[in-house]
Amino acid sequence: MRARIHTADLDWWLLGLVASLCLLGLVELYSAAGHAGSGMAWKQLAWIGLGFAAVLLLSRLDYQWVIDRGPILYLVMLGGLFAVLATGHSQFGARRWVKIGGASFQVSEFAKLVIIIALARFLSGVRTDRLRLAELVKLGIITGVPLGLILLQPDLGTALTLVPVAVVGAFLAGIKWKHALALIALAGLSIPAAWHFVLKPYQKARLTAFLQPEQDPRGSGYQLLQSEIAVGSGGLWGKGLGHGSQNQLGFVPVRTSDFILATVGEELGFAGVFLTLLLYVGLLLRLIQNAKQAKDRAGMYLVAGVAAILGFHIFVNAAMVIGWMPVTGIPLPLVSYGGSATLFVFMALGLVMSVRLRRFVN
Repeated sequence: MRARIHTADLDWWLLGLVASLCLLGLVELYSAAGHAGSGMAWKQLAWIGLGFAAVLLLSRLDYQWVIDRGPILYLVMLGGLFAVLATGHSQFGARRWVKIGGASFQVSEFAKLVIIIALARFLSGVRTDRLRLAELVKLGIITGVPLGLILLQPDLGTALTLVPVAVVGAFLAGIKWKHALALIALAGLSIPAAWHFVLKPYQKARLTAFLQPEQDPRGSGYQLLQSEIAVGSGGLWGKGLGHGSQNQLGFVPVRTSDFILATVGEELGFAGVFLTLLLYVGLLLRLIQNAKQAKDRAGMYLVAGVAAILGFHIFVNAAMVIGWMPVTGIPLPLVSYGGSATLFVFMALGLVMSVRLRRFVN
């Protein structure tokens, strides 16, 4: 007998954490954007509202039905990425967006969700306790093709976010140690080739600037130095909303998106940053719990993929803001301004809710 699915069984703790992060993002967005803050905040609020609607809608959709259509979604994704390269809208020196009805959409955000679905479908079909080499190669191809297309845009940050989904999936599926070590060695050997033949000059400058940003304080090191000044000047409790000089005077670049955590650090201090990261820890722990409670391997891989990609976003963005990692253009989930990125997170969480609601359904 099939158990009934009740909306009351949604992970309300998870939704509460999501709502708290969204509220924090709206407050800091309004504060950081100055005169434009009201308009940006309303736009972001509209995306958040659409996102919560997407969670409720996707939670009612059987995730197994979505996973079964992984190949179709994968082909649609590849078509979208090719369309971006051919006719996409250029911004900040990169061709990453397509315009639909006057709004710009970043197709690579959709690609992240499809990769999670595609790998969940592939790995759930593996019938052995250990991944064989052929299966590992297939996993690499599934991930590598869209990754390469995203690199051509060029968008190094988004391309890198696909890697943790594949890594976590391979680990959970039982990758052999000899294969893991071989992949690590291969990655190390490919770095010089990527440096010379793949990365653009401005990407190389970003990757090296975090080591010694003071050598080019008005160029490649500017973002990191201003971010560090903003975070450091906030102290324990911060300068107060709307009183962060680095942010209010526009010294911190892209302070409403990639560097919004610097705004939190300056205006709300260490306490604000700690609270933000604590909310993220709670979010990731709830995702891990939902992965453990999934009724099948497909659901487990799906939720684990969402946790992997969000965890990567959070870690890299936080490390980037304080100068521990190079600037890669990876936003802070649910807090940074951006419609496509926000909608991706909510759609991913909608699939997580679908897994949770069906954990007792035969």
